[in-house]
Amino acid sequence: MRGEGRERPLDPGEFPEDDEPTLRPRTLDEFIGQDELKENLRIFVEAARRRNEPLDHVLLAGPPGLGKTSLCYILAREMGVGIRITSGPTLERAGDIAAIITNLEEGDFLFIDEIHRLNRAVEEVLYPAMEEFAVDIVLGQGPSARTIRMDVPRFTLVGATTRTGLITSPLRDRFGFSSRLDYYSPEDLEKIVLRNARILGVPITGEGARQLARRSRGTPRVANRLLKRVRDYAEVVGDGRIDEKTARDALAMQGVDDLGLDRIDREYLRLIIEKFDGGPVGLGTLAVALGEARDTVEDVYEPYLLQSGLIQRTSRGRIATRRAYEHLGIPLPHRS
Repeated sequence: MRGEGRERPLDPGEFPEDDEPTLRPRTLDEFIGQDELKENLRIFVEAARRRNEPLDHVLLAGPPGLGKTSLCYILAREMGVGIRITSGPTLERAGDIAAIITNLEEGDFLFIDEIHRLNRAVEEVLYPAMEEFAVDIVLGQGPSARTIRMDVPRFTLVGATTRTGLITSPLRDRFGFSSRLDYYSPEDLEKIVLRNARILGVPITGEGARQLARRSRGTPRVANRLLKRVRDYAEVVGDGRIDEKTARDALAMQGVDDLGLDRIDREYLRLIIEKFDGGPVGLGTLAVALGEARDTVEDVYEPYLLQSGLIQRTSRGRIATRRAYEHLGIPLPHRS
C-alpha cells in the first residue's frame, strides 16, 4: 500500500487488501494505545457529524508503523465516506494531484503518505484546494496560456509524515488538526499481540506475548511482523503454541535481542563504537558504511535507538551512549 495510488476511492467501511488485513483495527475502540489522541479524535469526529460537515484536514506525524494509516481508515469509516490513497513521492506534477482531487466525492478522504516529500508544484495546487475547495488549471502554453478555477467537492486531506520539520509552513498551517503518535508502551503492545494472535488463531501465553511486546521497538507493525514469524517457528519447530521459551528461541533465530534490536541496529552501534571511537560521526558516513540511504537510517533506525538512550545526536554527529556499550558488552573506553 505504501507509495501506491488507487484508481478509485475505497468505499465507506472498505479496508485495503494488504497482507492480513483483518489485523488492522476498524474502529477507535479497537485501536489500542494512543489514548489521548483517540479521545481528541472522537470529539473531532462527533462535532463534524453534528454539523453535518466534512472533517477538517488532519496531519498525523510519528515514526513508521505506529498506526497513522490505520487511523485514517478508521476516521473515514467513522465519517461514512470513501478514501483515496497516494503518497508524496508518486505525485510528480501538479496535474497528478489535480486529477485526483477533481474525482473525489463530497466528504471523501484523500490520504497522502510521506506528505513531507511533496514537490512545490503539487503543494501550490493543494493550497486553494484545502482552503477554498478549488483547483487552478492552466490551459495552453506561453503568452496565450490562461488559468481557470474549478470548484471541487469539500474533502478531507489526511497527511502522514515521519518528519514534520520538512513540511513547509504554508502547508502545515492549513491543517485544522495536527497530532504526533508516540511509541507504544510494552503493556499496550502486549494487548495488541494478544488481540492479533486471537485473530490469527495462534495459541499464545501471557509470557509469550510479553516477550514479543518487549522486543517490538514500541511499534505495532514490528509486533505484528514478529508475531507471524514466531508463529511460523512454533508451528514447524514446536507444538504450535507460543510460550515464553518458544518466543525467546524464535526471536533469537531472527536475530532480535532483548531490547528489540536486530542485526543492522547492532551493526550501527558497533560502527560508532569500534570504527569511530564512540563518535561523533556524521549521518552520511554511517549511511554509507551501513549501505543504507540517509533517510532510511534517520527515519527507520535512529528514532528507536534515540528513544532507547543508545545514541545521542549532536551538532557534530552521532555518539554512542554508555548504555550502548553495556548492551553490546563492550568495555567503556578510558578517556584522558
